[in-house]
Amino acid sequence: MNNRTRLFVSSRTLSRCAVLALALALAACGGGGGNAPATASSSVSGAALTAAATLGEKIFSDQSLSVSGKQSCASCHNAANAHAQSDHLAVQMGGPNGDAQGSRASPSLRYLNLTPAFFFAKDGTPTGGINRDGRAQSLAEQAQRPFLAPHEMANASKEEVVARLKKTGYAEQFRQVFGGAIFDNPEQAFARLTFALQQYQLEDPAFHPYDSKFDAFLAGKVKLDEAELRGLALFNNPNKGNCAACHTSSVGADGKPPLFTDFSFDNLGVPRNPAIAATRDPAYFDLGLCGPDRTDLAGRAELCGAFKVPTLRNVATRKVFFHNGAFTDLSKVTAFYVRRDTNPEEWYPLAADGSVDKFNDLPAQYRGNVNIVEVPYNRKPGMAPALSESEIADVVTFLGTLTDGYKAN
Repeated sequence: MNNRTRLFVSSRTLSRCAVLALALALAACGGGGGNAPATASSSVSGAALTAAATLGEKIFSDQSLSVSGKQSCASCHNAANAHAQSDHLAVQMGGPNGDAQGSRASPSLRYLNLTPAFFFAKDGTPTGGINRDGRAQSLAEQAQRPFLAPHEMANASKEEVVARLKKTGYAEQFRQVFGGAIFDNPEQAFARLTFALQQYQLEDPAFHPYDSKFDAFLAGKVKLDEAELRGLALFNNPNKGNCAACHTSSVGADGKPPLFTDFSFDNLGVPRNPAIAATRDPAYFDLGLCGPDRTDLAGRAELCGAFKVPTLRNVATRKVFFHNGAFTDLSKVTAFYVRRDTNPEEWYPLAADGSVDKFNDLPAQYRGNVNIVEVPYNRKPGMAPALSESEIADVVTFLGTLTDGYKAN
């Protein structure tokens, strides 16, 4: 496959059976012994949760599980901001003293419940997986790293996390759910902790409410206004925005509303972000699928620079955009998509010879991986962008209909 062509050529929708199979697989992955009773309790959102998910809800907001005592899952994934970050920092701060900087922007945790485990499709398309490089195979696996990462909750080991867990006010509840001797085996206790977090995200509707204006529109309950309809048409038009090529916008074969992602990966050549301390080293590059955080695909040069296509649900609430938080404004993000190739000087610095240093957050040998074939990236300097300024505004207006919590006037 020509590595300049789109890595992912087809949109995929999970069937109802596949969704069920995924949920069972996820539970098996994190559950181990699976001796959680079926007792239910009420979450913040009002949903009835199993005992394991109820524990997950408490763990999610517990800052005492961090070395600093000031960071929890909710610190970077605020429910009030669609389970994404609430500040405008390119990447979040953490560590023992709260002054250690990460290297990637915190994504939203919304609508991850239907993400398949990472796999290569028959046509070679890398698909699925959680995290921006798809390395986590389940929500439980994704939950492991923040507890142990030096720039996040900064525990030195799983044993240290479990020692903190034993001191919490819900430690006895943890024993009741997972067994009286659960803390005698820190490895198993840590696995149950991440399983509880997974179940919370799977069970609580707040993580996948499907209650945006667009959902109400699909249900025939409201109408979109003229600007929103124009934006939707441009979003879907393969000769204009062509957004739906990766951010699928049609109802699935199982009748479920769209997730606005095809679970694929793309290489967009996003500009380098000097706000990330790691970029001060000219030899540092975040290559997504082929490293540095993901190591199993390090030898796949054609994948270097590709990052997961995120859902666009709640995109209008995001504080920063792309894996490196290079943008803070949705209108500018949309403009980047359509003007990256017609006006590269707007987005990239000048090289020493006075030329535009296009795709400057990739080493020279991987810049050929950037998607320059699909609309709207198939342009050259001097050509008209795929969208005008007014059309960009319409697309952004439409994207606002994907925000959860819509209330009809």
